[in-house]
Amino acid sequence: MVVNRWDYSDRKEKKYGRPTVRQVIVDLTVKFAKENPTWGYDRISGALSDLGYNICDSTIGNILKAHGFEPAPDRKRTGSWETFLQAYWDVMAASDFTTVEVWTKKGLTTYYLLFGMELKTRRVHFAGCTTNPNQAWMKTIALELTNHEDGFFKDKKYLIMDRDATFSQSFRDFLRNEGVKPVRLPPRSPNLNAHLERFFGSLKSECLYKRILFAENPTRKAVRSFLEYYHTERNHQGLNNELIVTIYRPPDMHAEIETTKRLGGLLRSYRRVA
Repeated sequence: MVVNRWDYSDRKEKKYGRPTVRQVIVDLTVKFAKENPTWGYDRISGALSDLGYNICDSTIGNILKAHGFEPAPDRKRTGSWETFLQAYWDVMAASDFTTVEVWTKKGLTTYYLLFGMELKTRRVHFAGCTTNPNQAWMKTIALELTNHEDGFFKDKKYLIMDRDATFSQSFRDFLRNEGVKPVRLPPRSPNLNAHLERFFGSLKSECLYKRILFAENPTRKAVRSFLEYYHTERNHQGLNNELIVTIYRPPDMHAEIETTKRLGGLLRSYRRVA
């Protein structure tokens, strides 16, 4: 005999609320917002419906907020950093300082080294070094960089820089007058100037940190020697392992291999004898 027992199943807690959004919908919502910064919630909802997913605006808003996206009106105004870079890649440069300790007659002294980088090609320009990057020094540098004949920034429309006080209002105004618009990064965001930061890492690990530097002129020579190596002899992963300045030499596979040494053998490169 089977006895029917009351197991209180009718009293079990019922689940309330909306069902969990499928992960594929979350992924597509984030993808659409990232790749199309001008799209609002309605536009994203429409794109999802084209793919067979009917999602309301509030759900899309919740997904984007959970993934760190700004509300649609703000995203529409600001766009994404990646999109901005892609749009002006050919006319954009970056500039920043790095420091190095140099032995002088006054003892160990901090020197400030200023560099500019053309983002499209990764070409780097050594603008100068000083122990005191004051306003007068920065004005001289700005004149040289924007010179209409051979200035490194003469064809650039945008210049990325951080909010260091050295990049003063007068410095930025001068750039604007020369047709170069300063793009100031948010505080504590070196990752937004990643290409130049990686260059600084290479400069220090491959050159500056491996030498004891005495006086300003030897420091300048060391930096310039590294730049020659960096442009013409060093392969770059970000450029498909190619050189920045390509020198095409059809290889003679039977020719001897020669070694080029810089900075006393600290930097080396290898090529077949022409």
